[in-house]
Amino acid sequence: MAEIVSLTAAVEGAIHDGDTVAMEGFTHLIPHAAGREVIRQRLRDLTLVRMTPDVIYDQLIGAGCARKLVFSWGGNPGVGSLHRFRDAVENSWPAPLEIEEHSHAGMANRYVAGASGLPFAVMRGYSGTGLPAHSDNIREITCPFTGERLTAVAALRPDVAVIHAQRADRAGNVQFWGITGVQKEAVLAARRSVVTVEEIVDELDPRPGAVVLPAWTVSFVAAAPGGAHPSYALGYSARDNDFYVAWDAISRDREAFTAWLDQQILGPGARPAGVAP
Repeated sequence: MAEIVSLTAAVEGAIHDGDTVAMEGFTHLIPHAAGREVIRQRLRDLTLVRMTPDVIYDQLIGAGCARKLVFSWGGNPGVGSLHRFRDAVENSWPAPLEIEEHSHAGMANRYVAGASGLPFAVMRGYSGTGLPAHSDNIREITCPFTGERLTAVAALRPDVAVIHAQRADRAGNVQFWGITGVQKEAVLAARRSVVTVEEIVDELDPRPGAVVLPAWTVSFVAAAPGGAHPSYALGYSARDNDFYVAWDAISRDREAFTAWLDQQILGPGARPAGVAP
């Protein structure tokens, strides 16, 4: 059953060194405030899972939180490369980074299998690619009914799933809408979960296309207004395009990134989540 706590307490209670952590959210509702709190608590040796590791994981990798990245696409959307990610892979700075690459369909199917309590998912993807040779989580199988050669992908069952949502009620039921991606599946597949929300309300009213996660599926809920910044929360905030452009220069240089990390997250005068540099 969900506990409503501070973001600091939620991360302390849910995420530990060495955990496999999935922070999901596609285009909007990206849980940046939670990512910053992970950095602030100096967690280490995390296996980070995300379909689209963009700026949020560039920050976590550059801060030395990550040991491995499981993903299907990586980049600063609309701008270019993730320089801290690239530096870790090419130069092991600030630490070596192992990578496991999948397609979007592969990652989505892995989450669905985990959420369904199944050991793997079956798909027609990956045939003719080199990815199966680089991952123990992709296997060719034969359909027992038709003899067709298919691909099995191992279920994703993170230790922790972290998402951002628009609202939760005081019982811990979570509601989000807009582009919902795989947030629901990630939470249902994970052993523990942290959900940051724009606001906590007395009652959730119906919204077209909204997803509701019952309180019993969530471990911790934390109020974090603006917690998706620099991405957006539909109905609450706009995307900060200038931040994504600025991030290219900040992250390109190790000294500039380290200064940003000290000023914005780790230092005593660090700005709260939702405030751009």
